[in-house]
Amino acid sequence: MRRVVRGFWGPRRESVDELAARWSTTLERFALLLPEAAAGGRTEWEWRTVPASGPAETVRPDEASLLGALRTARDADPWAAANGTSLRLLAADPAPGWKVEIAVLGGGAPDSLLQSLVATITSPDTSPDEASFPDAAILTVVAEAWQPDYGDVGDRAVTAALKKEAGFRVGTPSVGWAGYLSPGRAARAPADLTADRVELPTGGLLLVLATPGDTAAVVEAYETLKKSGALEPLPRPMNRPAL
Repeated sequence: MRRVVRGFWGPRRESVDELAARWSTTLERFALLLPEAAAGGRTEWEWRTVPASGPAETVRPDEASLLGALRTARDADPWAAANGTSLRLLAADPAPGWKVEIAVLGGGAPDSLLQSLVATITSPDTSPDEASFPDAAILTVVAEAWQPDYGDVGDRAVTAALKKEAGFRVGTPSVGWAGYLSPGRAARAPADLTADRVELPTGGLLLVLATPGDTAAVVEAYETLKKSGALEPLPRPMNRPAL
């Protein structure tokens, strides 16, 4: 199955050192949560950069290695200082049937372009069991490592259902079968929302709204949260990272 884990936030200027620390935390915790994804039972992964041009590099999950990759990415992009540094990594030598890709645009302060993390995870249909896949834990990593304004876990079926049945527009806040709301958004979440709720150290709220494949429950939760104002887009031009 293919799932997408996402986090979005507004302008937040950060150095490559700060980004490297966030990246390192993300990669180390992803590896711990997805032990089946590494070939040969390895517990420490290596990653490959996916640059827009030029050769790929091998990257380890430590801050020093990531710092070098981020500096290379920033130097290659004349807009990085303003828009943020874009780095895309692909897990090297995954187990059969697995693919893990993480792309982050971060550290910039544009007033109309969201900063973002998008992790695309493809797993074999037979392993792990979908009911036990650590969707909430993976979204928690994104929330705690990057402190986004909002985030979600879903797939193409979720996006299609939200567009068709709830008028969702790409680029606006959403939820999937799991969702994350920053503190300002969490304060607007209605008490009668049907969800498992976990308050995170960020002050935000993790919501488990449905099981994978249950698009009807996701659409219902999305409509409830949108009506409450919890999914209101950041005002434009953006001048802060979170609502």
